Amino acid sequence: MSIDIVPRSVRKIRRKSTLSFICGLCALVTVYFVSSNNLLSGDAWVPSNERHPRTGHNNRDLQHFLVRGSSGQRQLEWTNKSYRRTSSHKLFNGENPTSTTDLELVKGWSSSDSLYLTEPDKGRRRRLPRAIIIGVKKGGTRALLEFLRVHPDVKATGPEPHFFDKHYHKGLDWYRSLMPETLPHQITIEKTPSYFVTSEVPSRIFKMSNSTKLVLVVRDPVTRAVSDYTQILSKHGKSKSFQSSAFLRNDTSRINTSWIVIRIGLYVKHLENWLSVFPLRQIHFVHGENLVTNPGEEMRKVQEFLGLEPVITEKHFFFDKRRGFPCIKKKLTNKRGHCLDESKGRPHPLLPAKVISSLRRFYRPFNEKFYKLTNIDFKWP
Repeated sequence: MSIDIVPRSVRKIRRKSTLSFICGLCALVTVYFVSSNNLLSGDAWVPSNERHPRTGHNNRDLQHFLVRGSSGQRQLEWTNKSYRRTSSHKLFNGENPTSTTDLELVKGWSSSDSLYLTEPDKGRRRRLPRAIIIGVKKGGTRALLEFLRVHPDVKATGPEPHFFDKHYHKGLDWYRSLMPETLPHQITIEKTPSYFVTSEVPSRIFKMSNSTKLVLVVRDPVTRAVSDYTQILSKHGKSKSFQSSAFLRNDTSRINTSWIVIRIGLYVKHLENWLSVFPLRQIHFVHGENLVTNPGEEMRKVQEFLGLEPVITEKHFFFDKRRGFPCIKKKLTNKRGHCLDESKGRPHPLLPAKVISSLRRFYRPFNEKFYKLTNIDFKWP
């Protein structure tokens, strides 16, 4: 009896020992992997006061940082918070800086934005615009921008930046700081209508990126001039009469082309300046009158030009009869839509027929040249 019991007890002890050994080994492996992950994330060795306030990750300098992209691998060295390029690959997909070097642009990145984004936000950052609405003033630029905002792949600035005409000395980093955060597949857009009539702007935009897409909204220059004058009256109250500013010595046969309200409407003159820098294929012309009467068709063309999915259609629009202007629904299921503020669709002052006909005679030859240059007949009177 005792001879049978002893071997069985030994066998039980051996089985328990083997099981304990396996459990212990699993525990050690688990601890090892958890420790390794903590070390790789940096949270294990970076004091809490040195972690990035937003993400909680470390903010120390890295000696070697490898950037991987679809076009290959790009190596940057980060020492004392400065970058040194070690590869000829471009750092900006979709952005093609020509005079400003990649190094200068990269300096604007913060370590937290470029290295430590969480998975849902990976790739989200402020990008230079890939498209700019360059004009014209009182042509319908605000309406176009508000319509484009409905598209999920478009992000736009709020106020007009005026970077390329008034704040160019502040540099591209300042300009980029005004842009909204976007994901890589989204397009950043800004609008500043005064760009179209400022001679230095085309070359400045080209230096930022020679692939920038330009959008120009134009309307009948006579109607545009009257609308511009109406806005001046609303902002400044009392002003000179339209006739006294538009004509030299109140002679309707002599147009005052030095008045900016008149000069903006010489579209062909300004366009020639742009075409000395950009090819015509990079400029899209929006018919301002059609943007009001047929916004769905104009938005289809704009989306095609920008390489966007045609999300915005005629079903998004309804007409505000009181102001004679279209409004847009952000979602087709919405009962109410978004209409532009009261500054849009102001009633224009009535001008003598002689004044209107004189302005039409003046603009007609410039309009004809504009049609030929753009290969578009806008059919203005």
